[in-house]
Amino acid sequence: MNAVVNIEETARDAVCRLFRKELAEGYTLAGCHRYNRDDGSELFRVVRLKHPERDKIIKPMHRDGLRYRIGRPERPASGWPLYRPPYPLAETDPCIIVEGEACADALAKLGTSAATSGSATSANGANWTPLRDRHCLLWPDNDAPGSKYAGDVAAILRALGGTIEVIDVAALALPDKGDAVDWLAMHPDATAADVLALPRLAPAEPVDATPRVILTRGSDVQPEAVDWLWDGWLAAGKLHLIGGAPGTGKTTLAASLAAIITCGGRWPDGTRAELGSVVFWSGEDDNRDTLNPRLRAAGADMARVFTVDGVRDGGDCYPFDPARDMDALRLALANLPDVRLIVIDPIVSAVTGDSHKNAEVRRGLQPLVDLAGQLRCTLLGVTHFSKGTSGRDPVERITGSLAFGALARLVMVTAKQEAEGERPERRVILRAKSNIGPDGGGFVYDLQQGALPGYPDVSASSVLWGESIHGTARELLAEAEQRDDDSHEARDAVAWLRDLLATGPVQVKDVRRHGENAGFAWRTLQRSMRTAGIESRRGGFGMPATWALPDPDAAAPVAPVAPTKLNGANGDFGATDSTEREGYTL
Repeated sequence: MNAVVNIEETARDAVCRLFRKELAEGYTLAGCHRYNRDDGSELFRVVRLKHPERDKIIKPMHRDGLRYRIGRPERPASGWPLYRPPYPLAETDPCIIVEGEACADALAKLGTSAATSGSATSANGANWTPLRDRHCLLWPDNDAPGSKYAGDVAAILRALGGTIEVIDVAALALPDKGDAVDWLAMHPDATAADVLALPRLAPAEPVDATPRVILTRGSDVQPEAVDWLWDGWLAAGKLHLIGGAPGTGKTTLAASLAAIITCGGRWPDGTRAELGSVVFWSGEDDNRDTLNPRLRAAGADMARVFTVDGVRDGGDCYPFDPARDMDALRLALANLPDVRLIVIDPIVSAVTGDSHKNAEVRRGLQPLVDLAGQLRCTLLGVTHFSKGTSGRDPVERITGSLAFGALARLVMVTAKQEAEGERPERRVILRAKSNIGPDGGGFVYDLQQGALPGYPDVSASSVLWGESIHGTARELLAEAEQRDDDSHEARDAVAWLRDLLATGPVQVKDVRRHGENAGFAWRTLQRSMRTAGIESRRGGFGMPATWALPDPDAAAPVAPVAPTKLNGANGDFGATDSTEREGYTL
């Protein structure tokens, strides 16, 4: 019997297998670029295929056991590694940062130190710390995405203490979308010295004060899928809201979602979360006695939790204001390459002006949305429902201007549902709006309060997730709030009945008449009679039936009579007479 020999698949064999169809259609392999872990071992590769008449294909692949599979592995906590991380040269030699692996390879062949994070949208997901305090020379591609990539990289490297210069691509006579590879093809005899001598933008170049509208050609935009942190619920680079009535645990819910990310746990639907760090700012809850205990109770990896506790300016410290300190927050987050969630609680604090004015809300929130887009992380704002909005569209119920709900790409709402039948009281989180995926549906959850493990004197609330539910947010909210309204009406009816009967028994027909004048439905009063402990007394010898409070001097309270469906004191809701039977409905 022959033994089975397990042989690791080579990268080239994997390309032939995974891209068999493309190779058969005339594509050829232009590159298979290796990205390494910090220890030098392979993390993944980027395969580049070219075709004489079609668009290029660029896809990652990584080893899964003995074979490769399409896609990247789980992102390291520090961020995606750089391609060709810089090798130490003379301190005067800069590291050249380019867009794309082919450009980095071409420059490295000349003996320069060149690196890249990959595509034009990859800057904020990469680990740039190997370039801390380094002198870097940026070589943008000659198009709008290339310019944006260079700007993103420059902001990150400056926050890491680096000095930045930028090659003046406008002076290189490059074609549209031209890059370092194109320039080297135009100058086949170029040396490393020639590259380092290319014209650079002056650090203090005067800025044209004339405003200019930025127009982007559609063909310059590369479509991409929504980057879901939690499929259908939390998306990278987008604003989300959690809104609801007081007491539904909105901040505790946000802490639960944050905890799941920090430990790479399971979302309520059972799918695995991508591991990452979270940043939490709360303007309402104290960090030490409320927010931190809730995150710990939720099982968060506290080494991956960062709370914004203030701003230091020289020797002064002052409270963080999201409407004023966004630039300072952006610089602080540049040192956290794996941030996947930012929570702002309450989101209305990000608006400097009137939170009920559309333009001021949009102006206040846009810097936060831009920051989330740059970092490719989820932005989650916590908010409330406006009073007196029951029954309206859930998005319209978000407090403040309608711009809050309009600017958010996904709005979640919370509600508390009263017990029904054998189902106990419960809370629900519902997807009220989504511009980037399905809406409707949600999950049941409960809030539990208990001592924090390891801190016996500290109590904290946490979320216990339950089953998924179906239906629109408006329908489910209306159901929950109708029951809540009914409960309030019943309590009001009990109090009214006790006041009415405080001076003695009242004929049933008069109870009904007074109740209708007070705005109570007869069936509501009938239900509330037993709750109020009211006695139903059947009259004798032609006397009318009455309701009365129990005699306080009696030896024992008089329990309501067990009903049947029809007959007076034996009826469903106590004593009636002939006037009350008329119109009675089951």
